Parts: sequence; structure tokens; C-alpha cells
Amino acid sequence: MTTEQLFENIKRKGSYLCVGLDTDIRKIPRYLLDATDPVFAFNKEIIDATADVAVAYKPNLAFYEMLGVQGWSSLEKTVNYIRHNHPDIFIIADAKRGDIGNTASMYARAFFDHLDFDAVTVAPYMGEDSVKPFLTYLDRWVILLALTSNKGAFDFQFMEDKETGERLFEKVLKSSSQWGTNENMMYVVGATKAEELAGIRQIIPNHFLLVPGVGAQGGSLAEVAKYGMNEQCGLLVNSSRGIIYASDGEDFAEKARENALKVAGEMKETLKLHKLI
Repeated sequence: MTTEQLFENIKRKGSYLCVGLDTDIRKIPRYLLDATDPVFAFNKEIIDATADVAVAYKPNLAFYEMLGVQGWSSLEKTVNYIRHNHPDIFIIADAKRGDIGNTASMYARAFFDHLDFDAVTVAPYMGEDSVKPFLTYLDRWVILLALTSNKGAFDFQFMEDKETGERLFEKVLKSSSQWGTNENMMYVVGATKAEELAGIRQIIPNHFLLVPGVGAQGGSLAEVAKYGMNEQCGLLVNSSRGIIYASDGEDFAEKARENALKVAGEMKETLKLHKLI
């Protein structure tokens, strides 16, 4: 999927919603535990309830890996289900991989050749050679961690160069933007750091940003749109818990849809405000 195709989908749906499939088997409705594959059964209902307003889905690998082989099977079924039933939707592996080049190439094969994701999140700490293997897939995307929404982001990401005043996350943005293009690289920028988005847009004006932290983590969608939106929207705003766990009863999919529609409605207003639809 190209930048233009992603933007067209955003305009068509009036939404830049990414639904995080952080499916915790301990939190799904109890009656689903009788299903052959409870995690996939849950995901399927969530997907069907939200696909008309979501432009992306983002399974977090931790919730599948903790279940071993069964979890990987559930993940593969989920990706295949989206691919075959909602082919317009962008699929992100929230894996946060980051290792030496030879190992990175194996991760790239796993997520792009075997599991058929459109994108994978990658940690930049080990530098260019740990990211390049993912970028050899010309029709896929790397989503590089830049400025995250967790409290621990302040441990390292805001460290300043004493001579230039440049902070570490700004160095990551400037250096890594030379490794790929705005057609194969996105960045994670947390909604809880929305005040930094204006400066980030000065460094990477044309790249898409994956923005977690709206909803349960307290990030402001209005602030994210105000400072982070560009001429092609340039945003995929993720909501996980606020949508998929809207109810723990048999109406979980219906309630998930209600919350997704609410978020998408707010997104549509910001797109109108910026004259993108």
C-alpha cells in the first residue's frame, strides 16, 4: 500500500483509526473460551464490527507470543482474515524488533513473507544495519520507534546533546529519515507527547506517524491532529483498550463498534477542519 492509497482510504472512510488488537485471553468474554480458537473468535468479531471505520489493525505480538504455538496460529488466522475479507485495511505487526542485520532479515521474512503484514514496528537503537533488512521489501513498511507514549520515554529519548541541544529522539528522526523514504518508513510518536508534534513535523513533514496513547492513556486526538496532521493526513491514530474492551459481555463487538464510531466521528471532524475531506 502506498502513501497515496492509504490517504485515499482515509478520505473514503473519513477516519484515520488504527484498532490495536491487543487481545488478552484473560480479558475476553468468558463464553468465547469455549471456542476452538478464542483469540481469533474475539478478533474476528472486533474486526467485522469496526472494519468500515478502521484504516489499520495493529496486533501486538506480545499477546500472541505468550500463548505459544496457539497464539501464533491465532495471529496468522487474524492476518489472513483481514487480508481476505477487508483487503483495503493496512495491517501492522507491533513487534518492536531490533537486532543485528542477519537476525533482522529473519524477522523481516517472518512478518512479510510468512505472515503477510504490511508493516512492522522496529526499534532503532542498534542503528541502520538493524533496520535496512526490513526496507529491502519495497512494498512493505518499517515503523520506527521515535518518541513513545510511556513514562519511561523520559529515561533516554529526551537526552540532549550538550553542544547542539538536539534531543535523542530528534537525532533518531534526522538520521533514520535518510535510510528510507516517506513511502516505506513511518514513525511512532505517542499522543501523550502531542506538544512535540509541531517540531517533529519540521524534521519529517511528509512521513506518516503511528500515534498510540489516545484513549486509555489519556492522549488528546484534537492536539494530535492540530500539530501532527499534514497535507495527506499523515496520521494513523491507534486505540486498543478503549475499543476492544468496551464490554466484557456478549455485546462486546457492538460496544466496540460504538466506541470506534465515536473516535472515527471525531477524526472526521478534524479532517474537515483541515480541509482534507
